Amino acid sequence: MTPQDPQPFPASEYEIPPEPRNGAFWSWLDVVMFVAFAFLSLLIAMAATALLHMSHLFAQATELVLAQCILYVLIIGALYIIIRSRYRRPFWPAMGFGPARPHWITYAVAGMFLAVFIGLLGVALKAPEIPLPFQDMLRSRGAIISLGVLVVALGPFCEELVFRGFLMPILMRTLGIAAGIILAGVLFGALHGPEYHWAWQQIVLISTVGVVFGWARYRTGSNIPAFLMHAGFNLTQFVALIYSNTK
Repeated sequence: MTPQDPQPFPASEYEIPPEPRNGAFWSWLDVVMFVAFAFLSLLIAMAATALLHMSHLFAQATELVLAQCILYVLIIGALYIIIRSRYRRPFWPAMGFGPARPHWITYAVAGMFLAVFIGLLGVALKAPEIPLPFQDMLRSRGAIISLGVLVVALGPFCEELVFRGFLMPILMRTLGIAAGIILAGVLFGALHGPEYHWAWQQIVLISTVGVVFGWARYRTGSNIPAFLMHAGFNLTQFVALIYSNTK
C-alpha cells in the first residue's frame, strides 16, 4: 500500500493576511525617530541656507529652492531608511504611492476648486492677508519657474508623503479613522502656522484643507489623489499670487 502524500494545510492557516486599508505596520517609536531626524534635517537645511547666502552665487529664490530641496531629500531619506531598515518592506507602496489610475487626474481639478472655496471661506472668516516668505522674490521668470516647481510639485509631494503617507495611517490605527484624519489635518495646519504668523483663521483654513486631503487618501486607499489635490490647490494659489503681484 503506497502512503499518501501529506495534505497541505488550508490556505487560511498559513497565508499572511492582507494589511488593512490605509493600515500602518510601523510603530510610534518610528514616529519619534522620524521627528528627531526631521529636526536634524531642518538644522542642516538652515545651515545650508546660510552658506548659500554667504556664497552670493545664487539669486534669493534659487537659494530658497535649493535649501528646501536639501530639506526634502533629508526628510524623505530618513523616512526611507526607517521603513526599509526596520521592516524590509517596499517603501513607496507603504506610503500609499501605488500605480496611478487615469481618472485620478480629476483630483487635481478638485484641488483647484477647493482653493477657490477656501479663499471664499477665508473672506467669510476675515482671515488676515499675510505676505508669504517668497512673495517678494517673484520678480523674474526664472524665480517664478523655480518657486513654482517647489510650491506646486516638490512641497506637496513631500508633505503628503509625511502627513498622509506616514502619520495619518498610524493615527487612524490608534485613534480611529475620523479622529486620525482630523488630527493629521490639524498637524498639517500647525506646520504652516509660522508662515501665517499663527493667525487662527489661516490655521483653521489650512487644517480644513489637510482634512480634505486626508479624506481623499482614505477614500481611495492611495496617496496619489491627495498629492494631486494638493498640487492643484497650490497651483491655483500660486497663479493668484503671481496675478496679484503684477497688478
